Amino acid sequence: MPQIVMYAKALCSYCTRARKLLHAKGVEFAEIRVDRDRDQLRIMIERSRRRTVPQVFIDDRHVGGYDDLVRLDARGELDQLLGR
Repeated sequence: MPQIVMYAKALCSYCTRARKLLHAKGVEFAEIRVDRDRDQLRIMIERSRRRTVPQVFIDDRHVGGYDDLVRLDARGELDQLLGR
């Protein structure tokens, strides 16, 4: 099972959608709240080169945000990355 990490904020509709999509896929993921920890925000920006949330990583691969997840899912590639 791959390791999934999602950088997120509490009040973020795209984060909520990404959580729902990952839950619907039946996978567990670690959520790192960047609105609570400025150091984690800095790390997220360094890793993803993006400032928006959510930012999702599967293993060490940067998948992107919610829209990126949806595109991968529509092409059937998300299930492959999730080991399904």
